[in-house]
Amino acid sequence: MDSKKIFVLDTNVILHDYKSIFSFAENDIIIPIVVLEELDKFKKGNDLIHYHAREFMRELDKITGDEIRKEGISLGNERGLLFIETGKPFSDEMRESFTEHKPDHQILAIAIFYQKQFPNRKIVLVSQDINLRMKAKSLGVQAQDYKTGKVQDLDVLHKDISTFDNFDDSLIEKLYREKKLSLEEMNLQSELSANEYFILKGTNSSALAYYNPFLREVEKVSKNRAYGIEPRNAEQTFALDSLFRNDIKLIALTGKAGTGKTLLALAAALEQIKDFTQIFLARPIIPLANREMGFLPGDAKEKTIPYMQPLFDNLAVIKHRFNEHSKDFQRIEEMVKTEKLLITPLAYIRGRSLSNVYFIVDEAQNLTPHEIKTIITRAGEGTKMIFTGDIHQIDSPYLDSKSNGLSYLVDRMKGQNIFAHINLLRGERSYLADIASDLL
Repeated sequence: MDSKKIFVLDTNVILHDYKSIFSFAENDIIIPIVVLEELDKFKKGNDLIHYHAREFMRELDKITGDEIRKEGISLGNERGLLFIETGKPFSDEMRESFTEHKPDHQILAIAIFYQKQFPNRKIVLVSQDINLRMKAKSLGVQAQDYKTGKVQDLDVLHKDISTFDNFDDSLIEKLYREKKLSLEEMNLQSELSANEYFILKGTNSSALAYYNPFLREVEKVSKNRAYGIEPRNAEQTFALDSLFRNDIKLIALTGKAGTGKTLLALAAALEQIKDFTQIFLARPIIPLANREMGFLPGDAKEKTIPYMQPLFDNLAVIKHRFNEHSKDFQRIEEMVKTEKLLITPLAYIRGRSLSNVYFIVDEAQNLTPHEIKTIITRAGEGTKMIFTGDIHQIDSPYLDSKSNGLSYLVDRMKGQNIFAHINLLRGERSYLADIASDLL
């Protein structure tokens, strides 16, 4: 059997990654012509999938030149050939199985056609659509998800706070007294990661601690308040500590709903506003239950308000910690009025300067790896970026717990000196919200 495979790509693969055709090594790629027809529907719009559709068509035009040769187009050195394949007739088995002549079935028909034409080569249908993969496999066609950029091991996102039991009480006492310990004194069996937070437990005492990768020392973590918000558990204490550290420029706060991710990030931002030119609090707009923004009343700005409401709710929680006539309450009102604090859809941030900005991105699990990279690479001097989200509460139909940008960020940035990740486990919104998050 020929070792070179033939991969047939579904539309959603290209909408997820417009450079996906370069991710299959020396193997050949088939783009069904119906995929081009589907991409045509996505070429107008401001969302990332629209951008990817346009960029793929430009890339394809550059590769093919003036004509598409039947013998295939080279994708470059040590890469395979690219073919644009026209529609193929349904096999007898497909006609018996499917009544609809829809794009998914046309793509599958091409995969089956190639499987019969090239019995000595492995044909693989690549799709992010689980149902299409099931249909393909039921008809004897190998099918797989698009794995490039996917996190293979999610344990790094579910990691609990490390606890070192049976720790020397005299060292814990010294940590309280001197606020730091050397690695040599710690004498730990396991190696600490950059900006790792952990708990030290002795026989009669305990302490919250942090490993500083710049000083190579373990520091005591104290409980901080931020603009009226006080941490309620160890994870929240660690999260606030990381949000106040100047050396940590990039932070990921993960965890289920109600664990305080966005509230803590916003409170820390308000507490440090004097150190930044502006606070941006943004989130991607993902319409739920197939209700597009066009159905909502009002102009473009008014249409986005329902999607931003959770961010205003977090701000309201902080404001109501103070009397409405107090200086702190009035200060928040003034910051919103002058856009020193800006709550906005993420799409409106594109193209803006991100120097000396405290930038909080909520619901980051609904971003792709490409979007995450685009946002972070816009960071200028003095900017601090915080991404919050729950990787098990994804609203985008093109992403899952392994392919979303938040998982990708944590997986790729772990161990970097300027990055910290805190996974918040305990819900603090209410007992009702906590048990619903766990059981429903």
